Amino acid sequence: MVEIGQYNTLQVVKKVGFGVYVDGDDLGEILLPNKWVPAGTEMGDMVEVFIYLDSEDQFIATTMKPKAQVGQFASLKCTSMTDFGAFLDWGLEKDLLVPFNQQKKPFEVGRYYIVYLYVDKHSDRIAASAKIDRFLDNNAATYSNGDKVNLLIAGKSDLGYKAIINNEHWGVLYFDSVFKDLKPGMRMPGFIKKVREGGGIDVSINPPAHKQADQLGDHIISYLKKQPNGFAPIYDKSDPETIKQTFGVSKAVFKRAIGGLYKNGRITILKDGIELK
Repeated sequence: MVEIGQYNTLQVVKKVGFGVYVDGDDLGEILLPNKWVPAGTEMGDMVEVFIYLDSEDQFIATTMKPKAQVGQFASLKCTSMTDFGAFLDWGLEKDLLVPFNQQKKPFEVGRYYIVYLYVDKHSDRIAASAKIDRFLDNNAATYSNGDKVNLLIAGKSDLGYKAIINNEHWGVLYFDSVFKDLKPGMRMPGFIKKVREGGGIDVSINPPAHKQADQLGDHIISYLKKQPNGFAPIYDKSDPETIKQTFGVSKAVFKRAIGGLYKNGRITILKDGIELK
């Protein structure tokens, strides 16, 4: 079955002067215009294409890569406002519509918005909604602590950054666990810290503490090798902000890392710093 608003690998079934047609199954034969036909494409070849409706409401295939597919969230820029709603740049020739009833508040041209892409059941048109809560999974999550996930930063709360986890759930990145400024629309790998009884999910952009400490240990050794006499005036009693600025981690992770290095005989912990052995 061909999926509208998704990548599909379809067979070329007809060649014409203005392009090729691919087998769209229940959607019929779908035109892939010449400007998007891969060089050397022949009858019977399989091509990966994205399917959507063109400006004349006809199904069209393209090898262009949109910034998001149906069923995904994305941060997209508003390019224009019309009587129908707002239009967003999603990387294709035809901009993406956000109807007025799918805007939490009126959009403004030039601003970026987190939206969810869906197919309108009545028209088969691809549209977007800024009312993202309704598209997230409210069922209890089955993540385990330490699971690696994909995050999309979607805003801020009083506690931290709001993030969409794996395109499915809300999560929170607490301010005190983030050592760089994050902006809505940023994508990054993350880790599950805790799934709370009430359904809330705490996430981190840093690996679990023991993994961070292992990685940091090698970084500390490299750092000390660059210092005069292999000494650095930073240790387990140092100010947390100094540690954060130097190594980009919390004081707890730093203490764990130097404790491991000391135990393995790689450094000496002095009263005013640490030193390579």
